[in-house]
Amino acid sequence: MRRNRQAIVGDEMQKVLSDIIANKVKDPRIPLLTSVTGVRMSSDLTHATADISVFGDDKAKKDCMDAIEHAKGFIRFEMCKRIDLRVAPELHFKLDTTLEEAARMDALIDRTMEADRKKREQLGIEEE
Repeated sequence: MRRNRQAIVGDEMQKVLSDIIANKVKDPRIPLLTSVTGVRMSSDLTHATADISVFGDDKAKKDCMDAIEHAKGFIRFEMCKRIDLRVAPELHFKLDTTLEEAARMDALIDRTMEADRKKREQLGIEEE
């Protein structure tokens, strides 16, 4: 199976950015449980959008994203030392809310299942 260059560079950039944010950026606003969940590259590899997942409350997430934006130049410099590309991509960081959405959907499903169970009990229907 052949993968396109954007995906290959994005995967490598995800690994490198994760390491840089975890080990090189020395900002106390970045929690230990911060990870890069994905990187999407533009077709010409000049822009990279990194999805950042932060474990914490809304203030911790905002502070973390502010710290990463503040360190964007340093992160780009470190990334360019590790990945050999013709053009250093412009970095864009986006907060990844996938885990929160999954938890919200899970809670909705649980509530619906519980309401269904209660309704079945009221109507005297046996569960399968």
